[in-house]
Amino acid sequence: MHQEIKNTIAILKQGGIILYPTDTVWGIGCDATNPEAVAKIYKLKKRIETKAMICLVADDRMLSKYVKKIPEAAQSIFEVTDDPITIIYDDAQNLAENLIAEDKTIAIRIPDDEFCFQICRNLHGAIVSTSANISGQPTPKSFKEIHPDILKGVDYVVNLHHDKKNVKPSAIIKLSSSGIVKVIRK
Repeated sequence: MHQEIKNTIAILKQGGIILYPTDTVWGIGCDATNPEAVAKIYKLKKRIETKAMICLVADDRMLSKYVKKIPEAAQSIFEVTDDPITIIYDDAQNLAENLIAEDKTIAIRIPDDEFCFQICRNLHGAIVSTSANISGQPTPKSFKEIHPDILKGVDYVVNLHHDKKNVKPSAIIKLSSSGIVKVIRK
């Protein structure tokens, strides 16, 4: 895994995009602070730029770099579930502008996956994590279901975990700083 981490970090630092296994599904990612790399992902997925994407961070401390105020309820949500949860936070900051939604929110997950943790930790920041499919197409349930255009369109394919056990995207919860909680995806 050490060599895959080194290879991946090198690509991310050069503004490249990667195809990588997460704690949920295979994802397409880049440095979440690099607007040119984020634009490459939108183009590859044929996704409109007003449809925001998820980011991964290593831990709570890294999360606080990208969200002005983390609601207290966020910690409670993390404590009551073992399932992957993505939370949409208000007042995103320090990320590529084309990654932040029009209402200034950002969807962030702290993954339960050693590779993803190490990538964020070694990059010293957030990475984009969007499903490895063309927009509007089903999320691939295995590596072999990933569309050839996605495979050809990324700068690096991480050579780990080609057969995922958990092939379900994370749940998504919108947690506003005013205390309103809304389930977006179960």
